[in-house]
Amino acid sequence: MHILDQIVQHKKKEVSGRKAITPMSSLIKEWTYQPISMKENILSGSGVISEFKRRSPSKPTINLNALVDQVTPYYEAAGASAISVLTDSNFFGGSDEDLKAARLLNRIPLLRKDFIVDEYQIYESRNLGADCILLIARILSKEEILAFTKVAQGIGLEVLVEIHNQEELRKLSIMPDLVGVNNRNLDTFEVDYQNSINLISQLPQSVCKIAESGIQSVEIMWQLYNAGFDGFLIGEKFMATDNPGTACKQMISEYLIGRNKLQLISKQRNNKKT
Repeated sequence: MHILDQIVQHKKKEVSGRKAITPMSSLIKEWTYQPISMKENILSGSGVISEFKRRSPSKPTINLNALVDQVTPYYEAAGASAISVLTDSNFFGGSDEDLKAARLLNRIPLLRKDFIVDEYQIYESRNLGADCILLIARILSKEEILAFTKVAQGIGLEVLVEIHNQEELRKLSIMPDLVGVNNRNLDTFEVDYQNSINLISQLPQSVCKIAESGIQSVEIMWQLYNAGFDGFLIGEKFMATDNPGTACKQMISEYLIGRNKLQLISKQRNNKKT
């Protein structure tokens, strides 16, 4: 069984158990927290979504002892546009408490990164203080993506839909707030940036485009930015270091220097044309 199938199977059982304890009706309430637009923050800032992640099925020991209060505030201070928080416990070592703690500590948008398979989890995300949720096209039908997007946006959340190929792209009957293109093939775990570049050319200009997975260098960020990506989801690169906040700050600083140069070159070319 593919690891994603295992995760989805476990997640459905997990959500079923949560429903038995806390019914859906108790999740729907008046919220005092007003979500922040992750899309706007990315387009107006560094574009970096820094991820808090302790482990993954392919990397079981990224940073097992990491604490939210020792990482996420330093991501914000480093200039991250948003923070992604893994809340899956069984496969990634995260928790809902991690997201709640991050909400109290940070003023920038938070992405709840989990495996959304039920409408119930969307209301959970709103209660935990998320600003945006992740929908993985690989594990959802076209109808589910549409329905979940409408529910999320209806309660003030933005939606980042992750795709990897044309088949998954065709599942988007309406464009979400953000589309993430996963550079990593989930079957082989190989990273292919050209695949992402080919896919981005098929997305409308209006959607916020995020490059995900395997981004290990500033040079790769520049290449992806030049191809049309607005932002980058980066986790392991930072979390595998002794000081994720410092690693994040250095990468963002170097990236912005290069991005500014690319923008200047583009502006000069446009001026020559006119």
